[in-house]
Amino acid sequence: MAAKPPYSHRDPMLKKRDDFEDILEERRNSSDLRYALKCYTPVVYKGVTPNAASLLKTTVLQSDQLHYVVDQLSKETGVAADVIQEEASAILEEMAHRQQLSTVRFFAFTLSKAFKALFRSIHVNEEGIQRLQQAIQEHPVVLLPSHRSYMDFLLMSYILYTYDLVLPVIAAGMDFMGMKFVGEMLRMSGAFFIRRSFGGDKLYWTVFSEYVKTMLRNGMAPVEFFLEGTRSRTSKSLTPKLGLLNIVMDPFFKGEVFDVSLVPVSISYERILEETLYARELLGVPKPKESTSGLFKARKVLSEDYGSIHVYFGQPVSVRSLAQGKVNRCHFNLMPRHIPRRPSDETQCFVNDSAYSLVRAQEENMVLKPWVLLASLLLQNQSQGLLLDELTEQAVWLRGLSREYGAFLNWPDHMAPSEVVSSSLSLHRDLVKISGGRVQLALGGQGPRQPCSSPITEEELMNQAVVVLSCTSYRNQALHVFLRPALLASAIHIATSAKKEEVYNSFSFLRNMLSNEFILCPGATLQDFEEACYLLGKTGALQMSQQEMQVTDSGQKTVNFLTAMLDPFLQGYQVVCRYLCEEATEALTEKQFIPAIRTFIVRLILAGSLRYYELLSSDLQKNALAALLRLGAIRKIKVADNVTLKVNRLMVNSLEDTLGGKLPTQKAVAARL
Repeated sequence: MAAKPPYSHRDPMLKKRDDFEDILEERRNSSDLRYALKCYTPVVYKGVTPNAASLLKTTVLQSDQLHYVVDQLSKETGVAADVIQEEASAILEEMAHRQQLSTVRFFAFTLSKAFKALFRSIHVNEEGIQRLQQAIQEHPVVLLPSHRSYMDFLLMSYILYTYDLVLPVIAAGMDFMGMKFVGEMLRMSGAFFIRRSFGGDKLYWTVFSEYVKTMLRNGMAPVEFFLEGTRSRTSKSLTPKLGLLNIVMDPFFKGEVFDVSLVPVSISYERILEETLYARELLGVPKPKESTSGLFKARKVLSEDYGSIHVYFGQPVSVRSLAQGKVNRCHFNLMPRHIPRRPSDETQCFVNDSAYSLVRAQEENMVLKPWVLLASLLLQNQSQGLLLDELTEQAVWLRGLSREYGAFLNWPDHMAPSEVVSSSLSLHRDLVKISGGRVQLALGGQGPRQPCSSPITEEELMNQAVVVLSCTSYRNQALHVFLRPALLASAIHIATSAKKEEVYNSFSFLRNMLSNEFILCPGATLQDFEEACYLLGKTGALQMSQQEMQVTDSGQKTVNFLTAMLDPFLQGYQVVCRYLCEEATEALTEKQFIPAIRTFIVRLILAGSLRYYELLSSDLQKNALAALLRLGAIRKIKVADNVTLKVNRLMVNSLEDTLGGKLPTQKAVAARL
């Protein structure tokens, strides 16, 4: 019996996506100075006159909410209200943007030069721009770009300037303030600076939230921030942060605006500027501090080729429509609007679900380049590599599979597959080597250590790991396409029988275990299972009856590829469990965990008993720890100034065995299949 498609737009192949335009093409054929000095008269929200930065500050400092919090803090601390008000003014001064058109024009000129040197093309979906232009005129707009590079927010402003749209005000980390001259230039191009964490600082939170809400209520400009909170070093989407999303939805909940439009934006880089930097960070090399001198040292990247960028502006999402039937706005009228209150469980649940949906929308409109498929194949063949003809043949097969699964693939069909593969290998030549017609990752002479191979030093291992982790960042760009079928393929592999209920239990266990690793919407296990069944069934890899599911002979190749894609993650979690059971002491602290597990993994790789260099990624290790804490297999205990990790060895050992298929998964919550 064939599985039915699980969602309304049942077949992902049928999803219509917009066409792209290369905005650098015109820049290569006309004057950058004329472009920077062009007449810039963007259409604004309901024709309002954009307020001067000084008026915005005055509005924030005179707001009822700030006055209420200042009075409350004065009563609590005994400090005079005017002193606290002065402190609020200083916070705002440190935070606020001071957008100036002259600075915007300077950036337009310099970024044109830089982008033409760095990139072959910057493709933008024009229909998305038109939808955004319409949305800006009707409601306050919030732009939500994906975040994979420092380049993201500069690129966003550059595109909006190119299309004569209102430039956004952008939430930026305080790190950039350390960059003399550049920090102030960013402020004058629309950045406002916020601390990475506020703790329980009520005054800071009030100034910050009131600043953002004032801009939103008045429709002065689109507000832009990164839902993921920080750059993803792995190219996987990060669990969304809810603070700013709560703030921008609040004016709608309180009836201060009719609606708010949320616009997910997907930015896809063919080659990431920071690829090696990210890999070293994941291996424990500290992130360089942002500085102006560092920026000038980075100028050598201008001589490199970073391929193309695709920027896809998604459909504006109406908060009003999202909240219909999910949030009761009446209780927001039960007390004065200016009195701060914690969001209710209902509201918090709605914001959380919305955040996951928005990140999924970003993922679905990510444009995958051919190298993403090649990196996926090469990572699964690290020890021997693949003959060039074989790699091309496998890439064509994977191209077909990814399109069947609804991937947004930018594969130039007018070129021969061999040309496409050669072009991609050339662009990423730092990561691959071709010798005797065989393509391998550039691991400096040999692949991952095998039990019988000659030993390598720890330094050599780390250099090889940089290449592997750089490649995984490209493979990870395709994970959202294959994730659900891969979870099902892995569930079939570890399930104790072919019974549908048993496979579902295994699927549910793996999905729960890996929910810190990937964007898996809360409460959508059954929907994800049905989607996976549909996709594997549709491609002929799976046969299903009412009670059982069986991998077909023709589907074995697909299932092997999918299980191999998830295997490094499952092995990584098993190794973390093994370390906690065999090596961790009672005094293991949270700070010691990452260095200790890294040392343990290095030892196993050097001994030849572990083959995945991906396990050295601190991202995977942190996610495994977060999962074990969430599942109650580890508890945090505060001792003096340290947080120690209390390990339930019996539970951790059971999880390790279940991941390895040695134990049946616990019966999942009963669900009608």
